[in-house]
Amino acid sequence: MPAPTPPRSEVSAPAQALVLQWSGLTHCGRFRPNNEDAFLALNFDGRDVRYLGKRGHASLAGSDFLFAVSDGMGGAKSGEFASRITVDRITRLLPRSFRLSAAGLAAGFTDILTELFSAIHHDLLQLGSSYEECAGMGATLSLGWFTPGWMYFGHIGDSRIYYLPREGGLVQITHDHSHVGWLRRKGELNEREARTHPRRNALQQALGAGHQFIEPHIGAVGYRAGDRFLICSDGLIDGLWDRQLEDLIRAPGATNPDWTPAQRLVEQAVENSGRDNTTAVVVEIPAAAD
Repeated sequence: MPAPTPPRSEVSAPAQALVLQWSGLTHCGRFRPNNEDAFLALNFDGRDVRYLGKRGHASLAGSDFLFAVSDGMGGAKSGEFASRITVDRITRLLPRSFRLSAAGLAAGFTDILTELFSAIHHDLLQLGSSYEECAGMGATLSLGWFTPGWMYFGHIGDSRIYYLPREGGLVQITHDHSHVGWLRRKGELNEREARTHPRRNALQQALGAGHQFIEPHIGAVGYRAGDRFLICSDGLIDGLWDRQLEDLIRAPGATNPDWTPAQRLVEQAVENSGRDNTTAVVVEIPAAAD
């Protein structure tokens, strides 16, 4: 289930009062020759889409922000190709999407994100059936679309989005589309058992990858100043426990105090494991005193 939504009075602050701060990083890991992960950071309005750097901060007044992580799969270079196609395809619908959000059409977010996931899924299936080297290629996708006071999300696969409320704690708001993820949500596996399960990487849903039908997980979370969000690939989870995720995001640490939250997460995960490509995007809504 999505994280609890704050009362509307707490998330309806003027757009100019809300600022986003973000950092992102991807790493191929210690054993893989190429990186099949990709991440995206965008600022957009009704006319333009602007690519953002690996770190920055900006006001939400007059424009929306989108952050996404995709983990590709497939033989040779097709997994890398799949994740690039996935993040590139997102930009085509964004100006139209902003116009709907600016008009206050909250119900339109579900339709927009469903259409976006369906379009990417169709593209990957078509490429997979048209080119032998692309057969079976697919990708996960977890994205967060930030408007003043609300983060709308879309997700498929086993990349993840976490919500870190200002009061403390960490909540996984997306569902892993795997049998192991289902068992974990039912309470039949704990975190340690899920991480070591022999079928932890077997996905039941992904974009492309021969799946005929998809049901992306789409929802919304209200946020306030002081809240944080993490979007990451499964390589990050392979190297860090949930408790470590929260600690590394909230506390700079004494060793490398100038590192961004995304850098702290990725570097530590690669050091601990590094068996997979590893990607993290951290989005923060600084409190007034920060």
